[in-house]
Order: sequence, then structure tokens, then C-alpha cells
Amino acid sequence: MAKPPVPAGGRGSQPQLTVIERQRGVRVQSEAGHHGGPALDVRAEIRNTGVVKTTGAAPATVARPAPDEGVRAGTADSGLRATVSDGGTRVAVARQLLEHGPVPAVEVAAELELSVAAVRRHLDVMLADGEATTREAPRRGPRARGRPARLYLLTEAGRVRFGHGYDDLAVAALHYLAETGGPDAVRHFAERRATELVERHRAGIIEGGTVAERASALAEALTAQGYAAAARRTGNGEQLCQHHCPVAHVAAQFPELCEAETHVFAELLGTHVQRLATIARGDAACTTHVPLGIPDRGHQPRAERQNETTTTIPKGRQSV
Repeated sequence: MAKPPVPAGGRGSQPQLTVIERQRGVRVQSEAGHHGGPALDVRAEIRNTGVVKTTGAAPATVARPAPDEGVRAGTADSGLRATVSDGGTRVAVARQLLEHGPVPAVEVAAELELSVAAVRRHLDVMLADGEATTREAPRRGPRARGRPARLYLLTEAGRVRFGHGYDDLAVAALHYLAETGGPDAVRHFAERRATELVERHRAGIIEGGTVAERASALAEALTAQGYAAAARRTGNGEQLCQHHCPVAHVAAQFPELCEAETHVFAELLGTHVQRLATIARGDAACTTHVPLGIPDRGHQPRAERQNETTTTIPKGRQSV
């Protein structure tokens, strides 16, 4: 049987190509010619699988912005538009509700040059957090099909992020009271406020069998009023810690508020107490020491305890 002819140049000069290899070579040469670059030497490179060889200049990479729905081109010059994070966008949306509410989501989106979907996402979060609420838009003319448009506006909780002057107003009122009624007027006001603070919890506090139990009940009552309080055993007594004080700014100028609280604590607990620290003077928490092992004096009427002394930090130390 006759053998196939050997190509010129000998057996070792050039490897024979299969049909598939020839097809691949044609494809590579065709693509190279299409892009204007030199064709690959198929016979030399076809079995070189260790590297990937490219010809021509690499295409330039296009930098893409981070996927933030709150960022749009051409909006960096606006103080109301978010440029970095969802947090900044949400503040911008909240400011729109503050300045223009009640307002529909479409108008907020147009003002901030954001998509309506992006604005609704932030509004949904604000609704869930209680920072915004909705109401139906007033109808004008015949009722259209579909649900009525919703208008968005801030709640009181949502307005807090923009600040308020309640503390300044309270300080001004107490200064006026001191000027017109004298120091006793401020003291009487502080005592009345401290009494009302825990009055509705009084029965639950005084029914405690021990001072420690009453201190724990008092801490729960204060927590219900926003003071984030807790009672814990330490050394020879209990420590009543208030980790938050809603009136700290006012109490910094009128320590009578702290003193009145301390007197009420002593009355409810049936023993003298000592105020060790206050947030109003810069401490981390309002701390009151409640000694144990002292005979319980019971819960005498307030009029019978007028002359008894409750140990507190001197007034001068509480002032700022």
C-alpha cells in the first residue's frame, strides 16, 4: 500500500495539521486581519497553551461609579443632593420634607435629580423608623383611576435631626421664674416636677419589702420615663444609675432639679441616699448611692420628713 507523500522539507520541518487545526488557523488569521493586526503563526502557536497571546492595543477600561442610587452626574454643586452615601441622600430627602412637605415623592425626586424609585426607598425607611408619615393628596376635579397620590411629611421624630430649641426655652423660662419669683419659686417647681416624675409608679415602688427591691422598682420607673436606669449591688449598698437625663442641659444651670430628684428618691426608698455623679456636671451617668443595713425609716408622709436631711453633692459642685 502506498504511503502518503511527504511534504517538501522533510518530516521534522513542519508538523502536519489536522482539519480542526487548519480551521482554527483560518479563524485566527481572519480575526487578526479583521482587527488590522498581524496574524498569528498558527503552526508555531497552536500548541502553546501556557500563555494567552494578544495583539494590538488593549482596550481602555471605563471606570464605573459605585452603585449608589443617590449619586447622579452633575449634582455635586447642590448642598441638598447626596454625593457619597445613602445617609447623605436620606438627609437630603428629609430636608425636602421639612421645607416643602407635605410633598409627593415625584417632586422630591425631581428636586434632587434622583429616580422616583430611589426616593421611595428612602421614604419607606423613614416611614418604618417613624421619621415620616403620609396623607392623601387633596382631590381636584373628578376622581382619577388608581390609588390617590400620597404626600409625605416629617414627624416630630424626623424633625429632631434638624435640632430644636426646647432646652433653651426651658432655661429661659426658669431664669424668668427665678427673676420674678425668687430662688424658692425654682425650688418649688423642681420639687413638683420630681414628684410628678414617679408619682404614678409610687404604689409599685413602696410595696417592695426591702430597700434593694424598692431601688430596683424605682429604676424600672425611671426607665419608663426615659432615664435608662438600673440598680446594682456594690459594696455595702445599691447604686442607682441613670444613663440618660432628658433635662441634663437645663439641670446644668439649675441643679435644683437634681436635688429635688434626690429628695424624692430618699422618700420612696425609705432611707437617706447620696448623689455621687450627675450627667449635668459632665459625668457619664447620674449615680446615686443607696446604703443597705440601715434601719428602714418607713414611708412617712412628706410633711413629717421636711426637717430630715438627705445627703447630696454640695450645690456648688453641681453647678457648671
